[in-house]
Amino acid sequence: MTQTNIQHIIQHGSTELKAIAQKVKANERISDEDAIYLYNKVDVATCGVLANFRREQKNGLNTYFNRNFHIEPTNVCVFSCKFCSYSQDYKHKEEGWELSKKEMLDKVKDYDGVPITEVHIVGGVHPKLDLNFFAELLSDIRAYRPELHIKAFTAVELDYMFRKAKMTALEGMQFLKDNGLGSIPGGGAEIFATEIREKICADKCDADRWLEIHEATHQVGLKSNATMLYGHIETVEHRVDHMKRLRDLQDKSGGFQTFIPLKFRNMDNDMDNVIESTLQEDLKVFAIARIYLDNFDHLKAYWPMIGRSTAQLTQSFGVDDLDGTIDDSTKIYSMAGAEEQIPVLSTKELVDLISQAGRIPVERDTLYNVI
Repeated sequence: MTQTNIQHIIQHGSTELKAIAQKVKANERISDEDAIYLYNKVDVATCGVLANFRREQKNGLNTYFNRNFHIEPTNVCVFSCKFCSYSQDYKHKEEGWELSKKEMLDKVKDYDGVPITEVHIVGGVHPKLDLNFFAELLSDIRAYRPELHIKAFTAVELDYMFRKAKMTALEGMQFLKDNGLGSIPGGGAEIFATEIREKICADKCDADRWLEIHEATHQVGLKSNATMLYGHIETVEHRVDHMKRLRDLQDKSGGFQTFIPLKFRNMDNDMDNVIESTLQEDLKVFAIARIYLDNFDHLKAYWPMIGRSTAQLTQSFGVDDLDGTIDDSTKIYSMAGAEEQIPVLSTKELVDLISQAGRIPVERDTLYNVI
């Protein structure tokens, strides 16, 4: 059916669309101009056909998931991103929390005997929680449960730690790896364009620094993910520029595992006047990402942000990963008005979500080894 659908586009589409479809069918790279054309001129269903073809080229009918849980060390943050509904300014932190190393290790101990493969640790940028604090936390977790993969710290958190410790990105990443870090997530990328960052997150690290930290991660032999915050004040050109920079670094380092579009949510933040993107726009973002990022093996839909039903639908628009069971009370997105206010799925529920969409559920570890 997929072959038939893409052949129909090649036969009946516009000249520009035919050329794009032929590239997709031949597993060739599309250009920036092609991606902008898809955004501006092509309907979401057609984008879905192209994205699904490329998805099945890479991963067949498989949709991956893992068993993970989140720890959020603090929501106190020195930065003031306009889109954030989560952080508390350090000077006014009455509603903030700050976990000790013992409290975080206790959260790991809560999963004794449970077949969890990953702990995901991200939070605000707290001025008193430095590189050594987190290195000791990593060492404690590794000593307690050596087989547990630790995916931790966005490039924004790492930038702050490294600058305070007067370490280069390469030195800092090697230090954290030596203490038990297994990989890093993709948060903090937002939109790379300077003119957008100046309006939504002016005080945190810029695109070049984000990319530098991820390149350093790859250089020390660790993998990372990449994200894009979409659906606020950016244009489609900004989205394509963002993906281009990621694709260029992936050509160079090969260390990215998956790309994760993150939908902007407008509840209780300084951008609550911005209307959220529609379902059609969400699906188009996923589809074009899958078509454009030919050197990324995986495309992930973060189901707590967009909701279970939409995440299920994205599997027909290029997505081959639905993240994990997220067995905790993560607040970063729920506080912004995400669909899932209590983001917990049992393994059976996640498997059913995948199977009902006609896909094959495949449990993986963080590095995409099949379990």
